[in-house]
Amino acid sequence: MVQKKQPRSVLRIIRLTMIELGSMDVFEYIQDDLNSEPRHNCESLAKAINDVSRKLEFDCFRIMQLLLENKPIDALHTHSYGFQTANGREIINTLIDKYHEYESSN
Repeated sequence: MVQKKQPRSVLRIIRLTMIELGSMDVFEYIQDDLNSEPRHNCESLAKAINDVSRKLEFDCFRIMQLLLENKPIDALHTHSYGFQTANGREIINTLIDKYHEYESSN
């Protein structure tokens, strides 16, 4: 009996073809959706988010929400009972490190 090769899931295809965030996307999200003024360099922030989302092969918008709003991502197991897991803290710390890396190179 020959088994068929499983097709890629729709979510996997969407994640692989995601569009990267630009500095204006981050700026407008903070200003419009969070009703706040950005206190950090949005260009460095966007680069850091895009790097981490490529590394994780996950949606950059959801990664941005994790960083800016502490919004849980069930697929990445970032929170348990409302608290950050070790994985969630690692993702956020990686984002922070990448941000400072880009910020210091400017």
